[in-house]
Amino acid sequence: MPSTQFAKHVVAGRWFMFFASILIMAAAGGTYIFAIYSKAIKSSLGYDQQTLNTLSFFKDVGANVGILPGLINEVTPPWVVLACGAAMNLVGYLMIYLSITGRTARPPVWLMCLYIAVGANSQSFANTGALVTAVKNFPEDRGVVLGLLKGFVGLSGAIFTQLYRAIYGTDNDGADLVLLMAWLPAAISLLFIPTIRIMPRGTVAAAATSGRERRAFFYFLYASIVLAVYLLVMNVVELEVLKFPRPAYYVTATVLLLLIFFPIVIIVQQELRTYLQPPLPTQSIVPTTTTTVVDETPSTATVTPPATTCFQDVFRPPARGEDYTILQALFSVDMLVLFVATICGVGGTLTAIDNLGQIGQSLGYPQRSVTTFVSLVSIWNYAGRVVAGFASEYVLARYKVPRPLVLTAVLLLARAGHLLIAVGVNNGLYAASVILGFCFGAQWPLLFAIISEVFGLKYYSTLYNFGAVASPVGSYILNVRIAGHRYDEEALRQGGRRGNDLTCIGVRCFRESFYIIAGVTLLGALVSLLLAWRTRNFYRGDLYGKFNAELAMGPPGPAQDRPEQATTKGAATSSDNVVATNGGKIRSVDH
Repeated sequence: MPSTQFAKHVVAGRWFMFFASILIMAAAGGTYIFAIYSKAIKSSLGYDQQTLNTLSFFKDVGANVGILPGLINEVTPPWVVLACGAAMNLVGYLMIYLSITGRTARPPVWLMCLYIAVGANSQSFANTGALVTAVKNFPEDRGVVLGLLKGFVGLSGAIFTQLYRAIYGTDNDGADLVLLMAWLPAAISLLFIPTIRIMPRGTVAAAATSGRERRAFFYFLYASIVLAVYLLVMNVVELEVLKFPRPAYYVTATVLLLLIFFPIVIIVQQELRTYLQPPLPTQSIVPTTTTTVVDETPSTATVTPPATTCFQDVFRPPARGEDYTILQALFSVDMLVLFVATICGVGGTLTAIDNLGQIGQSLGYPQRSVTTFVSLVSIWNYAGRVVAGFASEYVLARYKVPRPLVLTAVLLLARAGHLLIAVGVNNGLYAASVILGFCFGAQWPLLFAIISEVFGLKYYSTLYNFGAVASPVGSYILNVRIAGHRYDEEALRQGGRRGNDLTCIGVRCFRESFYIIAGVTLLGALVSLLLAWRTRNFYRGDLYGKFNAELAMGPPGPAQDRPEQATTKGAATSSDNVVATNGGKIRSVDH
């Protein structure tokens, strides 16, 4: 039946794969709502602030240290990575839920750190399996793809909050939210495992549809903006209404799900065009047969270059934009500079986000306002990711503005948000939540796009995850050693132990910490400015020219796949024939 064939065509297409990646990303940001359920952990297990921040640090380690999923993804298909991530998500967060609800014996601190690291590490597996695959499927639109997918990760916190309120109500202390985080992301990843796979275009027809695909990404953007605005409006309404009725949450959650699944309309529209269009020829070279010429010096065919190890070329990397090896990238000055900028920038914004609950409490905000802060961070986290992805792509294409320069501007804006918290302006935490949520989100697509552009896509799975390691490094320094330690010192000075909690009240609880964080963020801005200067000539060139050339060439034909006819360096091509050299002999290649 035609309808059945079209349905199979849609499900097997690249656009449905992209939509599946969106859903996986929309459920993969549970680590960003730590401020909501951290109070349940702190009160039920009797932690002080530094212990709670240590737990938060291990959450950040799990969420961002994705070297293992990156290496696994290099040698296995994406479904293996997604399956591992689903299992880790279920086990980690389920054990946290059982611990804070008293269904198991109270675990020691190190075991709770292990639980949350395992659960949060599932986010790295989801990012690697879905996001990296999508970037490889749309390499010439990587900035847009990164912005959209990381944007949905940013929205996931607000999505979780709305679903949590509809299912469990608003009087819950946050423990049941952990249970929701345990099963929902795992179920979505397992559901879409068959869909996530590498499907590069590589055809002449694909080159002709590039403009149409770019328009489709904008349709996805518009759909995500409607979703973000809806979540923002619902947060304002729920904040203003003193007692939001429970049936109303059912209605808002239903509308939310409809908006999340609306992009299916865009997918059907895109796939219908490719389904109905007539087949185009996939060969770009006229088939002819050339005369075989035998080399008069066959002895040169046995000459092979001397073998080299991966360590010999570590400090001799290729030009920027070519495929670096993993070691070449890790030991490059560009990666070091980018790593330091990320430690300063992401580490500071993540410290603010993880401590929103305690910051709000110390400044006298009610608990429902803290939930609103988390939702605001989530929504503006999305906005930052999408704006950074699309805007940096636009200014790069139009004005050749290096992405590291955009990163510098984002870090300077983040510094203003940190100063708002330090000063303790009346109701200033609302504005700080917006600024820091936006800046935290904006840094990620910029970081990952810079890595893909400077170091190539060959080992992107591993390098992508290495770049994210900077986040927990900054989080440990700024969150645990500075913010948590100084909070406990001030709480003890106030004599602020209330039951099991060590509570600090007043602006002084976080003032010194965020003055320090503001200074560190300024340092990160200066370092990223250095990277912008180092890469200024690189970004003036044609970054994606080789991908467009590959599309024009089309996929390799059967003859090109045979070893004895492989085209190597020195091959000559024309509209009539292709002549390839191999081992010193000139052979004919039929297309």
